[in-house]
Amino acid sequence: MKKILIIEDDPIIAHIYRTRLEKEGYSVETCADGQSGFYRVHEYNPDGILLDLMLPKMNGVEILKKIRAQAKFAAVPIVVFTNAYVPNMIQEAFSAGASQVFNKATLTPRQILDALHLLLSGKADGGTNFLGGASRTSNTGTPRPANDPFGLGESTYHFPPTDAGSPPPPSNYVYARELSGATGAPPPFSNPPEFQNTNPQPDLSPLRGPFTTDDTAFQQELAQAFINARPDTLAGLRKLLHEFTKATDEKTREPHLVELYRKVHALTGNAGIAGFAEIAQIAAALEVLLKELSEKPKNINASTLRTVAHSIDFIGELFKVSQPSKGDPPPANILVVDDEILSRRAIAYALEKANLRSTNVEESSVALQLASEQVFDLIFLDVQMPGMDGFELCSRIRAQPINKNTPIIFVTSLTDFKSRAKSSLSGGTDLIAKPFMFIELTVKAITQVLRYRLMPKKQAA
Repeated sequence: MKKILIIEDDPIIAHIYRTRLEKEGYSVETCADGQSGFYRVHEYNPDGILLDLMLPKMNGVEILKKIRAQAKFAAVPIVVFTNAYVPNMIQEAFSAGASQVFNKATLTPRQILDALHLLLSGKADGGTNFLGGASRTSNTGTPRPANDPFGLGESTYHFPPTDAGSPPPPSNYVYARELSGATGAPPPFSNPPEFQNTNPQPDLSPLRGPFTTDDTAFQQELAQAFINARPDTLAGLRKLLHEFTKATDEKTREPHLVELYRKVHALTGNAGIAGFAEIAQIAAALEVLLKELSEKPKNINASTLRTVAHSIDFIGELFKVSQPSKGDPPPANILVVDDEILSRRAIAYALEKANLRSTNVEESSVALQLASEQVFDLIFLDVQMPGMDGFELCSRIRAQPINKNTPIIFVTSLTDFKSRAKSSLSGGTDLIAKPFMFIELTVKAITQVLRYRLMPKKQAA
């Protein structure tokens, strides 16, 4: 019997993978943090490892490097799942020796089973990147450059990537052992009690067998368990958001932010494995934003707080209408209007982090012509532009029926009350201040694109 070790901090995700693998005849053990997982590798001697990169105590890339440095584990298949909005860690995972890498927001148990079967049977070549089906090599067989892991083309990365992605979870990110169902003496915690989780143990009964071996029935059970948990999930997110936003200083804000990150991190995996792609997509981006705010608290301001709040409110909207889906969503059509070339490239780079392509123009007159000819899912406008400024351009776009309801986000250095009021009066949907965090703009873009596409569903509900 082949032995599989799962190193995953979310108890529900770990339970689902364990149950499914055991049904296929594997012997399975789980570990809830990177440190205990690394030690368990040596005791359990697994034939294969499932590894989340975003782990407390020791992140997945560190574990990979340490495992591959030992000859006895050099050939052990290691399947990695991570957040697709952290491209630097994806590339690092391959460099450190990952056999396969999956996007956690779109990962299904069937993909895991197929990957393990092929790797353990020796029929698969390591290094296939399942993030959208792309591989680590280009179509010509040449390795992809480190700054272009998704094969988007070198021209898309000319803007200097000053935001190199997100670091591993905050140093104070603690996994609550009582959620893991683990037995025996827990490893020593160096973290203060306020960072320990005090939430009640989640109800895993909807996910306990007997499961049928039919994938459709299995996915239906996962989806129903996710649906049943939605009210409690949303209430928990809103409670933590309230505590986070009401905190008056960095010290009192920190534990609430870390716990909110943990909740959203769990939601990403739970929504993805249950097939709720839209919820997983926005949760994955929000997770990275929260992580960056935890590591860089000086970036916590009115704009980022508003973005976090709007995203959680939108997750609540998705909970009401979102259904399990298969396949990739249709590509978004986004227009970016800014007379400054560096600003346009910055916005394009932030959009590319979410695999969102854009049409970028510098002249307001050209933008107005485009907006009169085709429907866009989202429009970004600078305010201070020669000739027709952003406010006037927005008003004229709104006067035409074709993009009357398209979300429009102003990206500007003007953040005074008068400018905000004028942005709303001209028909703007939202505003983000320059300079902006790339991941904050990514979160705003995903929220607005999905909300725009949600309108027909809400009208039909």
